[in-house]
Amino acid sequence: MYKCTIERIQIFLSRLICNNLRQETILYALQMAKCELNAPKNNRAHHTNEISIQQLIVRRGQDFIITLHFRREVHHYLKSLRKISLIAQTGPDPSKLNGTKNEFTISSLGNKKSWSAAITERDLHTWSISITTPSSAVIGYYTLLLKKSTKFKHSVHKLGDFILIFNPWCPEDIVFLNNEAQRQEYVLNEDGIIYRGTENSIESYPWNYGQCDKTILDICMKLLDMSSECLEDPIRGSAAKNDPIHICRMINTLLNDDKKGILFGSWNSEYSNGTLPGKWKGSAPILQRWIKAHCQPVHHEQCWVFAAIMCTVLRCLGIPTRVVTNFTSAHDTCRKLVVDEYYNENGMKISKDYNASIWNFRVWNECWMKREDLPKGYDGWQVLDATPQKKSEGTSFCGPAPVRAIKEGDVDLNYDVAFLFAEVNAGCVLWICQSDGQLEQATYSTKYTGNNISTKGIGTDRCEDITQYYKYPEGSIQEERVLLKALEKINEHFQAHGEETTLNTARCLAHPVVPILLSIQSPTSLSLGQDTMISVRVSNRTEEGRELQLTAGVQILQYNGISHGQLWKEECCFSIQANEDRIITMRLLYSQYKKVLTEAYVLRVTALLLEKGTGLTIFTEQDMRVCKPTLSIQIAERALQYHPNTATICFTNPLAEPLEDCTITITGKGLVHGERTYRLGTIEAGGTLTHPVEVTPTQTGFRRLTVAMDCTKFQDVTGYKSLEIMAAELPPLRVPVSTCLSIFSHHTKKYL
Repeated sequence: MYKCTIERIQIFLSRLICNNLRQETILYALQMAKCELNAPKNNRAHHTNEISIQQLIVRRGQDFIITLHFRREVHHYLKSLRKISLIAQTGPDPSKLNGTKNEFTISSLGNKKSWSAAITERDLHTWSISITTPSSAVIGYYTLLLKKSTKFKHSVHKLGDFILIFNPWCPEDIVFLNNEAQRQEYVLNEDGIIYRGTENSIESYPWNYGQCDKTILDICMKLLDMSSECLEDPIRGSAAKNDPIHICRMINTLLNDDKKGILFGSWNSEYSNGTLPGKWKGSAPILQRWIKAHCQPVHHEQCWVFAAIMCTVLRCLGIPTRVVTNFTSAHDTCRKLVVDEYYNENGMKISKDYNASIWNFRVWNECWMKREDLPKGYDGWQVLDATPQKKSEGTSFCGPAPVRAIKEGDVDLNYDVAFLFAEVNAGCVLWICQSDGQLEQATYSTKYTGNNISTKGIGTDRCEDITQYYKYPEGSIQEERVLLKALEKINEHFQAHGEETTLNTARCLAHPVVPILLSIQSPTSLSLGQDTMISVRVSNRTEEGRELQLTAGVQILQYNGISHGQLWKEECCFSIQANEDRIITMRLLYSQYKKVLTEAYVLRVTALLLEKGTGLTIFTEQDMRVCKPTLSIQIAERALQYHPNTATICFTNPLAEPLEDCTITITGKGLVHGERTYRLGTIEAGGTLTHPVEVTPTQTGFRRLTVAMDCTKFQDVTGYKSLEIMAAELPPLRVPVSTCLSIFSHHTKKYL
């Protein structure tokens, strides 16, 4: 009995050992000789080949092909396997529950709605496998593993790493954009135009987003792990990376956080220990400096830089994004649709309320996505304002807010629609601060906000006005309806939170009939170095004479509405007869404004009219943008890849004084490696600079050459020129006959 039991145990152990050896033999036989991720081919299919052809970078919801090479003939061992599968995992602690670890069997059929793998081609040693990722997958760095399982054993082998990003080419992805021209512009185009200046004098400012740079993609991947959610709870933070709304708000916060953000904003003209905002020409140098500085904020930025960096990061991650400029933009943090502006008796702007102001322009972003979190009808462009300004749910970010919700006055929707509605619709009430501190409301012509809302056109450098998507025409019945609707919702919000309600909006007040008309007649732009004439027109539309006092002046104004002091003012007292027009003309000299211009280059002309006896106060204003000199680039519009071309830089000194320490800096991806700087010395008064530079295109497609000039008198004079680079035909390979005979002889001897 005992001997029989021993024999059975020995037989069992023998069989177990044999099975283990056999299964180990199977697993060993199916070891990988090589795995090809086919990055060049896959990246071209996923529109990421501009980023890299070495690293596999794919978009979710779209299949990609990998090739497995086994050491032995695979079909001999497949019947002994229970399962052969792939594992794709991301994040610090991958988990099936939160979608960061996904195991899926290799089969003959794929599944478009989940992680799946299907064999497309096979031979004795090789499988070609099509891997499909779901359109809602978490984005980020992934590790791909091969898992082979027998009855008692399994082994896992690493195949490689890849990066997964959003996919605007996939109809099932939330960020799907159903227009190829728009995808090329808002996802892949690296050369942008940002609009600045005033509503009547718009300046084009070239910017290189650089989102198709591998180092930028690596930085964007790092950003995804730096949110407060990821730092506090890495598992939960990783799982949230599938939601573009979460990504947008997270990046918004990381851009402008005062302590650990990428950018440090400055609007006080104090730029020591940093770079002037106007010196930046692209996103890559800023993001790279941030990484080199161990993630310390980069100084100094203003709203267009915040928007440009946001555009770079979101485009790099696959979210269609564009930069938008709102001219005459209201900054109404109280959400009362009113901005109060204050001037003293000399017509100089003063800052009594730093939380509310009207900016000459404000730059923000729009990103394209479905809004499954909102009622139907709010898909499409969503506004994001990355400039640090207000706290939204305890954090400094603004948006994404549907553009349609802004136009329709749906200020109760997520996110921050009320604040953005005010930026394009708030009215202005103007107050005169008397010498004794008393405030008197001035009669003031309506100042409309939200004008010439502009973005770069698709496939062109021309400006596209998109104001009609944000608001109905000024003064129309639809506009008044939307305004009243928004006011009602805002007051409901105030009542629900126990705050004081308001209907005190200048847009709803009836403007009194003014017996005297006051207007400024001056150019809306002024070339640097020129003098100009300023005229103030006073018109008496009554049947009786008036005794008037006029105070006119010019002051330097930052684009965010902060005054840097009055350049000059003139006062005059005069009588005006019934139905008479009076024009008072003054001259503004270059010598009066040349030393005090800020980087905004805006002059505000003001006129304050006081009627003696009645105390009627009338005010008006007009802005003049001081235009920097132009710089031109002469180069052929088409060029061949790898063929040198000469670009001629032309610049004429408009001043009656020399420009010293002149330098030009040349950039252009695919045309120039990095930056080239040339020191040109002094350009005499009225003199012309002509400087040739050689560029050799290395990449095909449309490329932009940008030239920036600095000198002692001014900085940030920029010119740009786009050209099309055609692929060069390779000449036929001609090998001498003697070389062919030598090679043939060598190989013949080798095998004989």
